[in-house]
This record gives sequence, structure tokens and C-alpha cells, in this order.
Amino acid sequence: MKALARSLIPAAGGLAVALAAALACDALHAPLPWMIGPLLAVAGTRVAGWPVGAMPGGRQVAQWIIGTALGLYFSPLVAQRVGGFVWLLILGAIFAIAVGYLCGFILSILGGTDRTTAVFASVPGGAAEMAVLGERFGARVDQVAAAQLFRILLVVVTIPSLFAALGLHGADPFLAAGGEVRWPALVALLSVTGAAGLLLARLNVPNAFVLGALVIAIPLTIAGVSTSAMPRAMLNGAQLLLGCALGSRFNRSVLARAPRFVAAVVVTVVIAMGISVLFALFMARLTGIHPATLVLATAPGGIAEMAVTAKVLELGVPMVTSFHVTRVLFLLTCTGPLFAWLRHHRRRRDRTRASRGPVA
Repeated sequence: MKALARSLIPAAGGLAVALAAALACDALHAPLPWMIGPLLAVAGTRVAGWPVGAMPGGRQVAQWIIGTALGLYFSPLVAQRVGGFVWLLILGAIFAIAVGYLCGFILSILGGTDRTTAVFASVPGGAAEMAVLGERFGARVDQVAAAQLFRILLVVVTIPSLFAALGLHGADPFLAAGGEVRWPALVALLSVTGAAGLLLARLNVPNAFVLGALVIAIPLTIAGVSTSAMPRAMLNGAQLLLGCALGSRFNRSVLARAPRFVAAVVVTVVIAMGISVLFALFMARLTGIHPATLVLATAPGGIAEMAVTAKVLELGVPMVTSFHVTRVLFLLTCTGPLFAWLRHHRRRRDRTRASRGPVA
């Protein structure tokens, strides 16, 4: 019992720091106060050496609530509109892989690391998933995880701040199904989406609780099943838990262990964001979708983080969610085979050159 109490003390400290930061940022009207505030506060206190952490299971709970809330946006009309852009979703996923490989090449040069580690550190997938996948090919797991973490931090902090500075809010609104909170319907929906998340987690599916909630909530909303709106306080709490979970992954050793590598990661993430913005602006002119929506949709962030940003700023939640879900599916299924094929091709080319001998 005492051991359990001791293990919960850092989590309680992390939640206290996160809540104080969220309330302060909300009072200052900062962008995404309930996620960015806790993220920066918990990360800062951990880098300073304070023994704070995240609540066990907090990230999964946050993803479950956020995924359920996102699924409520997919009305039949919205689903039909998003379905008309399937080609764009696939193109966006291919673009993400290409940008990841380009930034991996740059990271290998600037960061002084091997190309395998650099690629899996740069492809915009989940930190845990890319670390596990990279380990199969001999990548340095610690550097892959650190790079993925810094990528999420930079994207989550930078893009909402720029949008707030530019006044991009409510430019492409979609309304969630169900305008009022009906607790019996909401409890029933959360029970089913939670069960789906647990099932996918047992099957070791990445982002299980986001995807599990979407798998249930989207078909129900498309079918017109009357559910409930998500209470603002519950969504704020989910953002707080998510920000706290992200911030708790930082510590002083992450920064001190490889400063050159960390600096190179920052540079490559900025490059990735810049290229993504250019791609989004081009596709916006081509499709007529609002540029801000496509910037969020193509940004190298995570599903939950970018979709929450879209929801809070009212910028095309279904489109942003669909882009990031498609990208995750492509990255997890294609990154490994593509890397194996490219490495085999490169080694065969090197052997061919070696067999020819030096040119006279």
C-alpha cells in the first residue's frame, strides 16, 4: 500500500503543476491552454529536476475521450464530403513518408547519427511505434524516441501559437452531432468506445484508444444514431491528461545526452513543418479546402494533438482527423517494408560498384 502511495506522489505532483499551468494559460487566453500549458509546465519541471510525472493510464483515457468527441463530427453530409477526398488523404500519407525520409537524410548529416536511426526518428509516426520499428532494423531506440518526442512538442506548441497570432479561428467549422449533453447516451457511447479501445490495445494496435473510439463513434454518427455532445470540462480534462503525459517524457538527460542531435532534430522538424505548409497551401488552391485546415491536416503532429487543435480552433475536425488516421495507417504498414526495400537496393548497388573495381 505504501509503495502504491509513493508511486502516485509524482503523478499527483504532475497533475497539480499541469492544472495550475492550464488555468494560468486559460486566464491569459493562450492557444490550447489545457494541452500546451500542462505540456510545457510538466516538461519544464522535469528538466529542472522536480520529481513529477503523469497519471498512469492518463494518456489512454485522454485519447479515449478525444477520439469519442472527434467521432461525433462525422455526420452523413460530412462523411460524404470527406469521402470525396480519399485521393487527397492517400496523397497526404505518401507526402508524409517522403518528407520523413528527406528529413531523415538531413538529420543523419546534421546530427551525426546513422541513416537508419535518422529515418525512423524523422518519419512522423508515434514515438513508441517508430522506436519499436526502428529497433528491428538496428536504429538507436533512445534517439528515435527522443526525436519523435521533440517533434510532437515543437508542432503542438508552434502551430497553434501561429494560428492564434494570425487570428485563424472558426474559418472552416464543422458542428458535432448532438448539441446538448445527454448523460445516459454519453455514458453508453463512452462505454462502447472504451471497450473498443481496450480490445485494440490487447491486439497491440498503435493509438488504440483513439482509433477504437473512432471505429465506433464514426459509424454511429454517420448512421444518425442520436448520442450526446461531449462536455467542455471533460474535453479540457482530456487535453490536460494528454499534455501531462507528453511533458512527463522529458527529463534533463534527454537534453544533455546528445545536444548536437537534439539541435539537428529541431532544425529538421522546422524544415518538415515548412514543407508541409507549402504542400497544404498548394493543395488548398487545388481543392478549395481552407488552407488552415490543410495545414493542420498535413502537419507532422499526432492524431490526438492535431485533431484537438482543429476542434478548439474550429478548423475542419473531420478532415484533419481523416488525414492523420490515414497517415498513421500508411506509416505503420509501409515504413518498414519500404525501408527494407530501399536498404536492400542500396546494398545491392554498393556491391555492384565494388565488383566493378576502381575505374582506370
